[in-house]
Amino acid sequence: MICQNLTCQNGGLCSPTDEYMLSKKRFICICRKGYFGERCELEDTKIILSFEKSIIVPQSIFIHFIEVMNRDRPVRSTTFQTIPVQQDFITIFWSRPFHIVFIELLEKNYYLTFVKNIYNRSTTINQMIKPSDRCKHINEIFNDSIIKLDLIRRIKYYHLPCQMSSLNLSCFYDNIHLCLCYDYYKQRLANCFEFNHDMIFDCSGQNECQNGGKCFQDTPHCPTRSICLCPSCFFGAQCQFSTSGFGLSLDAILGYHIIPNISIKYQPIIVIISLTLTIVFIIAGFINGILAMITFKNKMVRDVGSGLYLFSLSITTLFIIILFGLKC
Repeated sequence: MICQNLTCQNGGLCSPTDEYMLSKKRFICICRKGYFGERCELEDTKIILSFEKSIIVPQSIFIHFIEVMNRDRPVRSTTFQTIPVQQDFITIFWSRPFHIVFIELLEKNYYLTFVKNIYNRSTTINQMIKPSDRCKHINEIFNDSIIKLDLIRRIKYYHLPCQMSSLNLSCFYDNIHLCLCYDYYKQRLANCFEFNHDMIFDCSGQNECQNGGKCFQDTPHCPTRSICLCPSCFFGAQCQFSTSGFGLSLDAILGYHIIPNISIKYQPIIVIISLTLTIVFIIAGFINGILAMITFKNKMVRDVGSGLYLFSLSITTLFIIILFGLKC
């Protein structure tokens, strides 16, 4: 057997390759999350991001990884991460080389996260995102006379905001570039590179995401992984499932508001109100059913009017209340 028990490490899945393929590899390892390498022997770089309370964090954020190449344009890779409710940090695993990391909280709302000249793989990075890490647009920095200049004339002023201590800038951007402020021989200068702010995430035209989902891959060339970011009301690995069906049951109305493995006091207000009303209805229904059953259990009462019908109705009410409570 080509695939033995220890062929792939760290829980990787071994898959034999086709003998007719030209590749010399007799097997490939499909690594689980957090590991990479020919035998899944290497750990991904682990980035743990937390946010100051003054920063409004959306449900999903974009993470832009920039790899700086010698005498070549920087290579950009972008992924996204969802942040669970009631959690103020996220953990990102990344296996590709990178030197600069930006996060995008909302559309074109960038924060400089990480800058390092030398890439060290399989490390753990803990970073607190502060308001001072936000990259401002040039409209927030320069006056109208500079902004209206042609790029070739305007860009010569880009060193100035980095040298103004009042701004305390770590980065800024225009419609074409992202710029970092860095120290160079006791001067603070701007270093800019081209950055596509309107990139279409379709995995280089190989987008398999359905229903308008965006496709992200781990590298622009020879990608090994891809994931789909689904629009509202769609989910699944390829955004193939929909939650937009019509329904009036508690499952359809409250299902996506309930946070699993969280105490009831930390649930959304709509869940707490619904649970409270349900308990009130169950208690009132039990009291009403028991009292009605006691009342119409008397033979003399049942002989008058529709007493037998009301006695049966009280028993049915108790069964319905029990089923309602079990469903809740």
